[in-house]
Amino acid sequence: MGALDGLRVVDFGQYIAGPMCAMLLADQGADVVRVEPPGGPRYDSPANRTWNRGKRSVTLDLKSPAGAAEARRLIAAADVVIENFRPGVMHRLGLGAESSRAANPGLVYCSLPGFAEDDPRAPVAAWEGVVGAATATYRARLAGGDSSRPVYTAIPISSVYGAFVGAVAIAAALNARETTGRGQRVSVPLFDATFTAMGSVGHKVHNPAAAQRRGGLGWVRQYRCKDGRWVMFHAANSRFIEQFVRAAGIEHWRADGLVDRANYVDNPDLEKLLIERMTELFLTRTGQEWEDLVNAAGTPTAICRETHEWLQHPHAVATRMVTRVEDPVLGAMLQPGITPRLDDTPGAISGPAPIPGAAADSPAWEARPASTRTAPPMSSALAGLKVLDLCIILAGPTCGRTLAEFGADVIKVDAPQREGGIAFHSDVNRGKRSILLDLKSDEGREVFWKLVDWADVVVQNYRAGALERIGLGFEEVRKRKPGIIYASLNAYGHGGPWEHRPGWEQLAQAASGMQMRYGGEQPVLAPFPVNDYGTGILGSFGVLLALLHKARTGNGQQVRSALAYTAGMLQSPFFSDYEGKRWDEPRGQDSLGSSPLHRLYEASDGWLFLALPESQLGALAMIDGMPPAASLAPATRESALEIAFKRATVSSWVARLQAARIGAHAAVSVPDLQADPWVVEHGLLLTREHDGMGLVTTNGTSARLSETPPQPGGPASRPGADAKSVLATIGLEDQLQALESRGVVVTSGIRGG
Repeated sequence: MGALDGLRVVDFGQYIAGPMCAMLLADQGADVVRVEPPGGPRYDSPANRTWNRGKRSVTLDLKSPAGAAEARRLIAAADVVIENFRPGVMHRLGLGAESSRAANPGLVYCSLPGFAEDDPRAPVAAWEGVVGAATATYRARLAGGDSSRPVYTAIPISSVYGAFVGAVAIAAALNARETTGRGQRVSVPLFDATFTAMGSVGHKVHNPAAAQRRGGLGWVRQYRCKDGRWVMFHAANSRFIEQFVRAAGIEHWRADGLVDRANYVDNPDLEKLLIERMTELFLTRTGQEWEDLVNAAGTPTAICRETHEWLQHPHAVATRMVTRVEDPVLGAMLQPGITPRLDDTPGAISGPAPIPGAAADSPAWEARPASTRTAPPMSSALAGLKVLDLCIILAGPTCGRTLAEFGADVIKVDAPQREGGIAFHSDVNRGKRSILLDLKSDEGREVFWKLVDWADVVVQNYRAGALERIGLGFEEVRKRKPGIIYASLNAYGHGGPWEHRPGWEQLAQAASGMQMRYGGEQPVLAPFPVNDYGTGILGSFGVLLALLHKARTGNGQQVRSALAYTAGMLQSPFFSDYEGKRWDEPRGQDSLGSSPLHRLYEASDGWLFLALPESQLGALAMIDGMPPAASLAPATRESALEIAFKRATVSSWVARLQAARIGAHAAVSVPDLQADPWVVEHGLLLTREHDGMGLVTTNGTSARLSETPPQPGGPASRPGADAKSVLATIGLEDQLQALESRGVVVTSGIRGG
């Protein structure tokens, strides 16, 4: 059983974002009909066998009267429509949101364009590379060589985040429909969605004195081992450092002040010495020996593997983050598993992707009757929902923040003893109320249980077993409140030999192959913390699915998400294996693109991205300053274009290319985006006053819903500042002074990062 059993979806998507968004719904039980154009998908990729799994397929020429009429019949009977064309295309075909919703008022109509319809770049051919360049995804080289040279990543971050945020927005709209009976229009431009992926990279504390300074970065770093392999070592706090020092037998380092992380702030010489010592130390054992030794001690470490290794790894297999599908085109195929996971409504991959052009499988859907509900419009999709957020760092708090954006009342619970303060607090805890509560104390747990009585949802992202040890795990909470929805997020997934290992973004990237792909010869972190934010987004998707199930049955359940699950989805263009598979995606810090017609080029004053299909090559040759068609033959194409682009400025080239309807965009930086008037005006980056920190820039919301628009909420409260309000919510307002005197509740003194 899936949470979306019986839901009808029409998928008009092409390339990545639309098909992947529809796949996320199909995996959870939706009946998805994929509408293919004559001749098959516009993007010829083996990954289509992943993104279109579990769907039915019909071939329709939407430009013909018969094809458009059949599409309208499907839309009239559907619950959800997904399309990712440029703004206006579906309207010109007579299949736009306005006419479709007029015929079917309960319809949730989701558009995933490259740029929004009110963005001046709406007409631009928004290929993945174009949007990546527009969103500072192709950041300056991070490892060796020319530091001004941008680096291409093969992971289609903008498209994948469009799919992730699109699925969440659809699920939010469906939850609102449960109350009102009405659908709505959803739009998630890929450009906008990338700001969710960017997250902390776009985060800026304007007052340098208020910014946290951290030393000891040598304790969180990649190191080369005796066998030439690299490991991602992550001793991010004093406990992990102490565990490692004992296991590695380096107690004598204390004499040099290397073990106390506080010694590193404003001490670059000590930092340099630490890195030198660690570099020498890791060369004394193989990568596997270090991974085994350090994790046995309790400190997070992972070999920087290649993706093909992770696909076969015992833990990846045991946790079902890799699944086997018998595909009619490629045969036995390994693909990313289902995410998120719901215990009681787990969903299923109902079958392989259909063969394009095969016999029509158009469903005999009957039109949905108009709703007779008379509920007033809702101000937000999750109005009235109460969430208890116990999470730390990025992934878990992003789940709570997303629910808050859609209208939930979220109480953020942090430990008063958190070393170094509440990391990324101003980024991921906006729109929440904050309380610092000692859950290790009996009195703290008594307060927690009263909060559980208040809550509909609990979200936590501690390592497996941590909350169970203090009696606050899912089974205990469910006994107290049977209808609770309890979301559990972790690093490596649920079940399997690594379930109890602690982990962070860097480790998920290392284990799953992302660091080696982006780095090439040596591992390099991806440009954004995409697994953290993606796991939070997919965790919120799971919560919204569970809410839909609860609305129909009254039953709560546990939802599970993990950084490693998200890493598989992010890498889905190549996270697969089958007979004849070629591992030929772009990789390394020298990568500029996937082909001469889809890559970064240097102009006279900067870099731009060019993206066009082979069929448009003639149009390129007609542009003033471009080499003649003969010079654009495959053998000489790249060098000819490199020479041509250096003869004019970025703005000149982008104007000429876009005028010819060829995809192009300047490769911008994060500071460029922070100063972009359109970005600021549309709330994609928010600069607001934060208590105790001054002005702070964080990202805003990226989904647009016509009836229940998400809101970013207020700036993050100073940690613990909302204790009085939180305690009043559960009738304990008069207990604040007593709880504070015993250290159960803390209202000040903890820094917000």
